[in-house]
Amino acid sequence: MAEYRDMRYKYEVMRPVRLTWKQKMFRGILGLLLVLAGIFFFMGPLGADELTHKFKNPSFSGVGTSSHYLTVENQEKSRRDAIEDDIESALKQAQRDEENTTLAKFFRNLESRIYAQLSKQLVENLFATCDPVDITCTQTTFGSFVLEGNQITYQKTTCDSSLWACTQDEEVIVMTIVGEDGTETIIVIPIGAGSSGGG
Repeated sequence: MAEYRDMRYKYEVMRPVRLTWKQKMFRGILGLLLVLAGIFFFMGPLGADELTHKFKNPSFSGVGTSSHYLTVENQEKSRRDAIEDDIESALKQAQRDEENTTLAKFFRNLESRIYAQLSKQLVENLFATCDPVDITCTQTTFGSFVLEGNQITYQKTTCDSSLWACTQDEEVIVMTIVGEDGTETIIVIPIGAGSSGGG
């Protein structure tokens, strides 16, 4: 056993074997040839073709030019339409915002009440009938006023042949409305026509 132990710890220094320059050259050339053979083996057959240049843009090549121009025109038109729609919607939104302010609502409400009061007074003046005993009652037979640029005149009269929408000798109110552009509208309103039904 002692012999085994001694062998176990015994070692010998190994030095690399030195190659001659011929051996080094042979190994280098052999390695290079193996690498080149591997490259040719894995590359397979090579084929070459003529290199040609073609423009992708139809404006230069002429192939598909008309469809290219139509596509460009459609894109430009959609952009213009989108911009116009955006501007129009922004203007409408600004107008809606302006109309929905508290001041605008107040003016609309005031205007509505003034028109309602004016309408009520006009109807009372047009259809008022006075009792002969009451001396304070005044009955108007004609009048005129201007409302937002429209000239409105009215007159109580009896129906004659010049009026087409009434019965002869019936009391009517003839209302004439002349617009700002000069158009004239005549409305004939019969007084006391019709009967009220009872239930």
